[in-house]
Amino acid sequence: MSASFPRSGSGARPDLGLAGARPAGRELLDPAVVARLAHLDVRARLVVEGFIAGMHRSPFHGFSVEFAEHRPYMPGDPLKSLDWKVWARTDRFLVKQYNEETNLRCHLLVDFSGSMGFRSARAAMTKLEYAQCLAASLAWLMLHQQDAVGLLLFAERPLRYVPARAVRSHLDVVLKTLGGIEPQGRTRLGPALHELAERIKRRGLVVLCSDLMDRPGEVLAGLQHFRHDHHEVVVFHILDPDELDFPYTDSTTFVDLENGERLTTEPWEIARRYRERLAAWTAQYRRQCRENRIDYVQIDTRTPFDQALLAYLEKRARLL
Repeated sequence: MSASFPRSGSGARPDLGLAGARPAGRELLDPAVVARLAHLDVRARLVVEGFIAGMHRSPFHGFSVEFAEHRPYMPGDPLKSLDWKVWARTDRFLVKQYNEETNLRCHLLVDFSGSMGFRSARAAMTKLEYAQCLAASLAWLMLHQQDAVGLLLFAERPLRYVPARAVRSHLDVVLKTLGGIEPQGRTRLGPALHELAERIKRRGLVVLCSDLMDRPGEVLAGLQHFRHDHHEVVVFHILDPDELDFPYTDSTTFVDLENGERLTTEPWEIARRYRERLAAWTAQYRRQCRENRIDYVQIDTRTPFDQALLAYLEKRARLL
């Protein structure tokens, strides 16, 4: 299955780079703001800083097994964090805190196929740019929690593979690899997923960023390979708002970004059938992911990045 949507221009974007006043923390989670930032490392760092600033409790506590110190219990703290032995001895409610340490290996899988290059007029980013920013932000967050991060870029075939490492300098390798390839070729998730499943032996977390424009059966077979090897899996299904809403009304020429085929039609004649097929397609992914205990998160390219980062942190917390 390949994407068939009109190609749109990218538009002019001011190059903010590292200069100028920074937007407020919440704004840094908005794809329209992130799209104006010049470099992938800047985007990732500011997205994560905005995310952390918006949380009531830091995501950097409570994930490891190395005890650091006690602090007084505060309303809202989870009861599982209380040190009941200290309470039994002293009648004081104290919460255990932990040092950050490497306790998870994560592999980021990013789809670089042609359909990921689509951007409608209502979106600030292409699907690929959104996936790159999301993957970069996750890598930044993981490495600052001293988790190990690996990366696989793929289209019709695997394009680049970066083994998982936990050192901070590894972030430069991940970001350079993410930013070094343009969208290309057809979507073929199955072979890429099976290849990576054969490469990684140690149990960990696999995060897939893709528009899933492929046969669901082949995609799910690849994801099941990871589950068979006892990996946990999160799928971020990234779509453009026009792919979800199909807002076209005038006579339109749709261009397949993967094979160049063109179709001129009256959108009102196909809109109902399109929405029905889209709903059935996404429902199949959602249902089969649930049946295989795979976290499925559907987002469009206007969705603030904190929704995806929170989904990752929730999955991480369940694993540890």
